[in-house]
Amino acid sequence: MPTPPAAPDRVTAVPRRMRLVCALAAAAVVVAMGVVAALLTSSSTGVVAFGPADQAAMLGLGVFVGAGVLFLGRARVDADAAGVRVRNVLGRHELPWDAVRAVRFGRSASWASLELTNGDEVTVMAVQALDGERAADAVEGLRALLAAHRAAHPSPATGPLLWD
Repeated sequence: MPTPPAAPDRVTAVPRRMRLVCALAAAAVVVAMGVVAALLTSSSTGVVAFGPADQAAMLGLGVFVGAGVLFLGRARVDADAAGVRVRNVLGRHELPWDAVRAVRFGRSASWASLELTNGDEVTVMAVQALDGERAADAVEGLRALLAAHRAAHPSPATGPLLWD
């Protein structure tokens, strides 16, 4: 029987392709709004005249939307022997390994997930299928840390319930 690979000390993952796409999209939004702000000197009908405050507002709006696009790529997962910390787009989860039942990453799944002992599921958007081998390595590392924790902290044996 082959021995399982040793658990890494730490696993960290970020969605690399997603961050690249978000950075390019944010830059495109800021540049586009900058061009619009530069060309916003007068309207085609001549009825409305835009001033420097309007140009600054358009550029500010572009920076605001660009920052929002960058915010979509902020997902991250950090795991070590103590537990796993998941940061998704809108939420954070700090979980001890005792609360995790399994690390799942199905063939058709877009990202990995943690199945919890209470039946809930936490998505790990930092481990995305688009990242290919990096995602597979991150999932293997998370599974190895979970297995190492289970080996070091075996759950107490429970017998059948009296009414079973």
